[in-house]
Amino acid sequence: MTGPGPEPAAWYVCHTKPRCEKKFAALMAAEGAEHYLPLIGSVRRYAKQTKRFTKPLFPGYVFARVQPERKARIYQQDLLARAIPVTDEAAFVRQIDAVRAMVASGYELTVMPLLVRGRRVRVVGGVLHGLEGLVDDPANPQGVMIAVDVLRQGLLVKIPAENLVALP
Repeated sequence: MTGPGPEPAAWYVCHTKPRCEKKFAALMAAEGAEHYLPLIGSVRRYAKQTKRFTKPLFPGYVFARVQPERKARIYQQDLLARAIPVTDEAAFVRQIDAVRAMVASGYELTVMPLLVRGRRVRVVGGVLHGLEGLVDDPANPQGVMIAVDVLRQGLLVKIPAENLVALP
């Protein structure tokens, strides 16, 4: 009598330790696990030279499909902070396929926070660093409303989206 077969592999969003994405992807390749680390080209200009290199599209994240009985192996080299299970794998696979297509297109890509009207955000760059506010207009996500509660007023300030991080 045979028991049930092994559980199918599951997708995880693997949050790596800082600057460990490529090492973790190499570990997944050595383990024979399906994984995806979207990389984009980048150029840095220094005083007298220009350096070209690849960097992760999503810093700190690698997507991996792992057998449940082998999950402990992904922590073996202390490269991973945590592995977050994917709940809707069909939607996840569609999104990863879209990311693959965009990366392969050669177009310049920039990661931006997903900003919708009423979303609470924190300013993480520039002179307003640390302030929190609400996204006012989803058509113009650079408009952030900073509340002045004492006066029951709000100030709308245009902040580059790359200086914003969405709050839970």
